[in-house]
Amino acid sequence: MIDGKKIVVVLPAYNAERTLQRTYNEIPFDIVDEVILTDDRSSDQTVEEAQRLGIRHIIQHDLNRGYGGNQKSCYNKALALGADIIIMLHPDYQYTPKLIRSMSYLIADGVYPVVIGSRILGKGALKGGMPWYKYIANRFLTLFQNVVMNQKLSEYHTGYRAFSAEVLRKIPYHHCSDDFVFDNQMIAQIFYAGFEIAEITCPTAYFEEASSINISRSIQYGVGVLGVSVSYALQKMRLGRFKIFTPIEKA
Repeated sequence: MIDGKKIVVVLPAYNAERTLQRTYNEIPFDIVDEVILTDDRSSDQTVEEAQRLGIRHIIQHDLNRGYGGNQKSCYNKALALGADIIIMLHPDYQYTPKLIRSMSYLIADGVYPVVIGSRILGKGALKGGMPWYKYIANRFLTLFQNVVMNQKLSEYHTGYRAFSAEVLRKIPYHHCSDDFVFDNQMIAQIFYAGFEIAEITCPTAYFEEASSINISRSIQYGVGVLGVSVSYALQKMRLGRFKIFTPIEKA
């Protein structure tokens, strides 16, 4: 805990057997109270590895629910456990768990309610091996979103995020996609609800075991991101109504 605030790390896992131990071993358990792993119907031994490591909270999906669906299970469980701060960390070791302390303290001290690890601040993305086509697409999509949504983030596409429980209770993340665009929809929901987002520089690593999506799925994701931004702008201007921005009590 930090100042009595319960910190829970959630690991949305899919075929993470080979990288899970390395990720888990770097989690700072001097402040982290609980770890939740949700396995999205992996074809490897992810669940067995989690059990071997002693992870107490393991959720197994009977069917593959997708990247977004996996996170929904994670957040539901974290809130049910009474978490005050929730850290979403990929168990493929693409992002270092060593930033958990910094991200948690920003939230625990009331500086920001949401913190994301940016691969674009500094030179973390290219230095870590991000393919050029993904880097260029990241820059274009981020510029588009900042202009259309009137925000100023260095990137919207990182998978390393920390939230106060208040944020997760107030945004209707259950209405987001079960696919990869889930992350982007959540950021739009957070801004729409009036919360601020902090960014910290985050090194990243691209290697064989790290998860990634192919070019066709990347294109599908990019089109989805454009749609999220336009929907956000239309809703803000009261020119449209979209379910992902409907407050929970009205959903």
